[in-house]
Amino acid sequence: MTARRRTGSWPSARAAAWGAAAVVALSACSGSAGNARTASVEASGDGTLRIGLILDNTGGQAFLNGAQLAAAKLAIQEINAAGGHKGKPVELLPEKVSADTAAQARELVDAKADVAIGPTDSSHAPAAIDVLSKAKVALISPANTAWQLNTYKSGGYYFRTAAADIAQAAVLVKLAKDGGAKSIAVVHEDGAYGTEVSAAVAAAAKSAGLDPVTVAGFKPGDSQKAAAAARDAAPDAVVVVAREDAQGAIAELNNAGLSGKKLVLADGAFKQYGSDLASKALDGAHGIVPGVFPSAHLQGELVAVDAGLKDMTYAAETYDAVNLAALAAAAADDDAGASVAAKLISVSGGASGAATQPAGKPSACRTYKDCLAAVKAGTAVDYDGESGPVRFDADGEVTVANYMVFTYGADNKAKLTGSETASRTAD
Repeated sequence: MTARRRTGSWPSARAAAWGAAAVVALSACSGSAGNARTASVEASGDGTLRIGLILDNTGGQAFLNGAQLAAAKLAIQEINAAGGHKGKPVELLPEKVSADTAAQARELVDAKADVAIGPTDSSHAPAAIDVLSKAKVALISPANTAWQLNTYKSGGYYFRTAAADIAQAAVLVKLAKDGGAKSIAVVHEDGAYGTEVSAAVAAAAKSAGLDPVTVAGFKPGDSQKAAAAARDAAPDAVVVVAREDAQGAIAELNNAGLSGKKLVLADGAFKQYGSDLASKALDGAHGIVPGVFPSAHLQGELVAVDAGLKDMTYAAETYDAVNLAALAAAAADDDAGASVAAKLISVSGGASGAATQPAGKPSACRTYKDCLAAVKAGTAVDYDGESGPVRFDADGEVTVANYMVFTYGADNKAKLTGSETASRTAD
């Protein structure tokens, strides 16, 4: 989840890099000053790999905890069934739900955690990073999407299996272009999310040959002028980038004569609107949601862990985070957090981690068991799990982003109709 606050401007080079929707080759890279990755470290573990969860969803977002907990439990079960870490069971530390992320992080350090999975909310990540990096505990978030976190000083201990918000730009533009658009307008809500994603969409659109591009911002509750600006530009498609007042913006666009197939909704604007909007307001429109829909197999396994599970958001990303942590420990032959952090890039298939893997092209593997066999055989591995390829860059960010594509009907309700992938070179 993204933080709803502005802490800087997105480097144009990174925004442009996410502009290509096709898979591209990774290039070697070096981390930012605050996130330098160590190729190898001295073994310092105590022989038991301990993984803890930071579950920070409370109130209306509390439903997100269940999927992450079930996914972590499932991954640990499978890891231990495959022999655990160096013949000993991997431990999943007792979970606790709290919005006090720093307190949770300190409790995990006291419990001798080597790796922490979480938090969900990007605004909570700095508190976790500050505590855990000082204690040399690797942190992998399955849900953080605020782009600012890629330069937050973690000493090389922070990773995330979710892509930054701006990664969706290439997919939004592709959907517009696939629909026949030759020009677009971007209507965005003011704030970090709207401003940065809209800038990335504009850059991706120009790179894709969609010109002119009109960008109009609005404050929540005041989208009429932005909708009018979009109408006056007479675009073939309109990309809506908003969270708090996405519904108001869509309604104003409808009033301005822009509706249905002309609209493409960014992830923050996606929801099942139904009767909240005028009939057919979104008929034929597309919307996207980050990640992948859990496979039928994973869904069945998750329900076996938690029979009452209703939502599976971030389940695949959490499952992969736990598997990557265990694989990194196996590759390092050590359970210490520093050792895990040093190997995470390499086992994810990231090019900047090539120096820490055996020579040769990495072997793609989809399960912990299969990847572990390759590690033991001295083969370089590339874990491509339930959420798809990860391939961390030097800042611990994924370089492959997956999205589910939904199409709205006349009732303004959306159905899953496809998927898209955006990739960039590591830098």
